[in-house]
Amino acid sequence: MRIGELAARAGVSTRMLRYYEQQGLLPARRAANGYREYEESDLRLVAQIRALLDTGFTLDDTRPFLDCLRAGHADGAACPESVAVYQRALAEIDAEIRALIRRRAEVAGRLARSCPGCAHGLQEVQAVPVRRS
Repeated sequence: MRIGELAARAGVSTRMLRYYEQQGLLPARRAANGYREYEESDLRLVAQIRALLDTGFTLDDTRPFLDCLRAGHADGAACPESVAVYQRALAEIDAEIRALIRRRAEVAGRLARSCPGCAHGLQEVQAVPVRRS
């Protein structure tokens, strides 16, 4: 299929597909006339990229998932390298949550000290349980 069809089917712009190609995420195959040609499997790659980006991953994070799909796995998360990306992301998110809880407690404490009546009804946040693998 040509770039316009892939873009329409994937719900992205042709410019975005060219960018993925430039970044080495999407294979660049050319027809004799110079037009880009894509296979049905490329639609899965773009869908995987979009799903991961929508979840907050970077383009670089998508590489192991795409490699896993290219290796013939039905799911881009089926390979150990992809699982490692998920684990790293969860560790980063857990650290951000802990930092936000500490920051919130500090701000709530300052509010309570500076304006005792203002803190009325301020609910304490329970620590978010952190799952460890």
